[in-house]
Amino acid sequence: MIKFYYHPSPNPAKIALFLEEAGLPYEMVPVDTRRGDQFKPEFLAINPNAKTPALIDGDVTIFDSNAILLYLAEKTGKFLPENTPAARGQMLSWLMFVATGIGPYCGQAVHFTRFAPEKIPYAINRYSREAERHWGIINEQLGKHRYMLGDSYTLIDMSVWGWSTRAAFALGEEAFGKLTNVKRHLDEISARPAAQRAVALKDQFAFKTEFDEEARKFLFPQNAHLVG
Repeated sequence: MIKFYYHPSPNPAKIALFLEEAGLPYEMVPVDTRRGDQFKPEFLAINPNAKTPALIDGDVTIFDSNAILLYLAEKTGKFLPENTPAARGQMLSWLMFVATGIGPYCGQAVHFTRFAPEKIPYAINRYSREAERHWGIINEQLGKHRYMLGDSYTLIDMSVWGWSTRAAFALGEEAFGKLTNVKRHLDEISARPAAQRAVALKDQFAFKTEFDEEARKFLFPQNAHLVG
């Protein structure tokens, strides 16, 4: 049985969607990051980076959502593009684009616009504009094809979906006015039964929702260096 270490946030959402789409049996292990579960020794032994998601499959331990997606796709043979060098090149390119662009810039845009103790216009502009630019590239790609790699639904669509569910939170409610292809893609995937089951995982455990000082301590541990 696969053990899936989960918190209701964009990166674990990708894995939840794949597991549900593939019909793989798994046990969800909640990791409440606002209570500091990610820093417990037993979780650090699985992911030394103290982030969700992580996964144990028999004697395989793997972390980072993009690595997990690729592992599961190759393990099952599902949701991969056709088996050609050209198609694999496109798959890897878009997978890494989401990993190195969409995720980090959206994360930093959210941090500086919503959670930073002071509003720094330069930082807000830098990360928000770069997040918008990256989403614009996704939007253009989805303007050419129904799905990210063409006419077939793949792990890349799952990776994009994990973040597009939070795009309005990162960029503002008006974001989808420009990202019409992203919104179409988001709505189509969100309507899938597997996506609805993936979203419902958050209701299986009482994750902390308060953003209090304890949550800040665990989510932003580097800020301890600012004290005093």
